Amino acid sequence: MTRHSEFLSVQGPTNQSPYLIDVDKAEGVYIFDKSGKSYLDMIAGVAVNNIGHRHPKVISALKMQIDRHLHVMVYGEFIQDSQLNFSKKLTSLLPEKLNCVYTVNSGTEANEAALKLAKRVTGRTELISFRGSYHGSTHGSLSVSGNESKKTTFRPLLADVRFLTFNATKELAQITERTAGVIIETIQGDAGVIRPDTAFMQALRKRCTEVGAQLIFDEIQCGIGRAGKLFAFEHFNVVPDILTLGKALGGGMPIGALVSSTEKLHQFSYNPMLGHITTFGGHPVVCAAAHACLEVMASEIDFNEVERLGNLLESLIKTEEEIIDTRRVGMMFAFDMESFERVEKVVKKCLEKGLISFWFLSHPNSFRLSPPLNITEKEIRIAAEIITSSIQETA
Repeated sequence: MTRHSEFLSVQGPTNQSPYLIDVDKAEGVYIFDKSGKSYLDMIAGVAVNNIGHRHPKVISALKMQIDRHLHVMVYGEFIQDSQLNFSKKLTSLLPEKLNCVYTVNSGTEANEAALKLAKRVTGRTELISFRGSYHGSTHGSLSVSGNESKKTTFRPLLADVRFLTFNATKELAQITERTAGVIIETIQGDAGVIRPDTAFMQALRKRCTEVGAQLIFDEIQCGIGRAGKLFAFEHFNVVPDILTLGKALGGGMPIGALVSSTEKLHQFSYNPMLGHITTFGGHPVVCAAAHACLEVMASEIDFNEVERLGNLLESLIKTEEEIIDTRRVGMMFAFDMESFERVEKVVKKCLEKGLISFWFLSHPNSFRLSPPLNITEKEIRIAAEIITSSIQETA
């Protein structure tokens, strides 16, 4: 039996045509397969490896923690250095009202916890989200995601969920005293890198404050530097009541985080006690990696350089005649083409040439890029040459 057939027979699949790169190792902006072929990773594990693969400070932190201990107790019972250091570092980088962290295993779990917290804090039931959104694939997070084709098979989902139009200020009047929480991607990722207007975001903040609804910013994809600032909400001068993080936060390790105020998060501890629980959330090894990742983001990433290189990559690709439109925020890119079939051909040709790109679930006629933030100009130019030649050769 071949490696490919073994993979397809013993691992539960997500789609019918996976990439099937047989990974041997990864370093910096490259992944290497078992034949020795290198791939320039311009998707970074879908916005996970924002500081590249195996950053030395993350590897060092992992090794140090492994030498001390692994899991010792369910989350919230023992004082553990790596959990405490991670939480202190994260809150030190955030506005004062976001001063308490509940650590979970993934972004979708962070969103699940955020929806519960909004209901717990307000005593209300209605949840509001936005069309085009993606918040995860568990029942609660799927319920507030906007892609109906991904939801129909799994209904019934959560009741009392309303969807508004992203960036439509007039519709914000539908947020009322019935609304427990409004969840929104600060930058819509899966919809094809859609950036809201600053006026819309500020009106949303104002409306939630007026009616007492909890404003939840999902920065699982667009946070931790991906949007060109450490947190994407910095673009809009707006602070949420609840923030969810994941993906890049762990420096390549699996983690999610729910961030709010101490007062609000402590409401999970009574009426009922254990209002939210997790066994492996806050795993000490993962928290050590996340702490190291935040240290790297705060000390090594030059966001002026991120913007310069992001602009350079966009400018080198968008001149291709087949690129209908481009959207970019920081190092989040969407390049629109005529059809999914054209995108698929380009993505496959890039893979042949040793470059990993991807597409969007909810916007399949775009190919997406989300390279590591510490990519060099030389690597940017190599990537652009591969992508543009792939477009030309598949025309």
